Amino acid sequence: MTLIEHLDHLRTHLDHLIALAPEPTNAPVPDPGGGAPPPGVGDKILTVLKWVAYLATTACVGGVLYTAAKMAISHRRGDDSNISQLGWVFAACMLIGSASAVVSALI
Repeated sequence: MTLIEHLDHLRTHLDHLIALAPEPTNAPVPDPGGGAPPPGVGDKILTVLKWVAYLATTACVGGVLYTAAKMAISHRRGDDSNISQLGWVFAACMLIGSASAVVSALI
């Protein structure tokens, strides 16, 4: 069997499959919205998220205090290289504080 014969045979099979395929219905794509938690699990997941938010906020406060202490020590030595570290801590604070709004905007 030549290549042309193989391609003709393949085309015949594809035409048959296309003829068997159902017609598109133009039905709208379902929109689940924000979703729904499984029964009995939603409150537990919310509790875990609140714990994570609390720990993240605590880490931000700790990061600001740690960076401020490093800046005070560095300033006494004449070094001001910790300003960028404070900027990263502030960026993390803003992201943690706006996490819910960011996710809501993306969904």
